Amino acid sequence: MGRASRADAAKHREEVVAATSRLLRERGSARMSVQDLMAAAGFTHGGFYKHFRSKEELVGVAAATAFDELLTMLTRILDESPDRPQARAELLRRYLSPEHRDSPGIGCPATALAGDAARAPAGSPLRKSYVAGVEGVVERLAEYDGAPEQGDAEARRRAIVDLAAMVGALTLARATEQSALSGEILQVVHDAVAGQPEPRAR
Repeated sequence: MGRASRADAAKHREEVVAATSRLLRERGSARMSVQDLMAAAGFTHGGFYKHFRSKEELVGVAAATAFDELLTMLTRILDESPDRPQARAELLRRYLSPEHRDSPGIGCPATALAGDAARAPAGSPLRKSYVAGVEGVVERLAEYDGAPEQGDAEARRRAIVDLAAMVGALTLARATEQSALSGEILQVVHDAVAGQPEPRAR
C-alpha cells in the first residue's frame, strides 16, 4: 500500500471513529449496526473490516475518543480561566445547561455511555474505555478542585462528588426532557454543587 493510500485509510478510519463516537452517545451501542456506522461516515459497510476486527472494537475506540474530547474541553476551561474557582464555575455552567442536555451526540460520554458501559462485560472494549475515561475525568476535575491547603486525596474526593452529581443530574434531565422538572433538576443541582444560585433559562 502506497503512502497516499495509507494516509487515505487512516483518514477514513478517523472519520468512522468520529461518526461512531457521535452516534454512540446519541443512540447507545445496541441501536447501531455496522452498516449504520459506516453510512454515518459516508462509506459502505463492506470496508468495515479493513479498519476494525469487530463492532465492539470500534465502540471501544469511539468511547475513548469521546472521553478525549471531554478532557480537551476540561483542559481548555481550566487554562482559559483566571483561577480554579472561576474554572469550576464555568464548568458547572456549561455542563448543567439545557444546551448540553439537548446535545448528547457531542456531550459528556460519562453520562451518555453509562448505561451501555454498565451492561457491557467487564473485559469488553467499551467497559475498559469507560473506566479509563472516567478515571481521566476524575483526575482532571481534581485539578479544578485542588487548593494549596487541600491534599490530593481531598481534591480527588471532591472531584468524584462533583462528577457524580453532574452526571446524575444530566441523566435525569435528559430522561425528563420536555417537562418543567428537567430544567429544575439542572438548576437545583447546579446551585447545590456551586454553593450559590445562578438564574438561567430553562
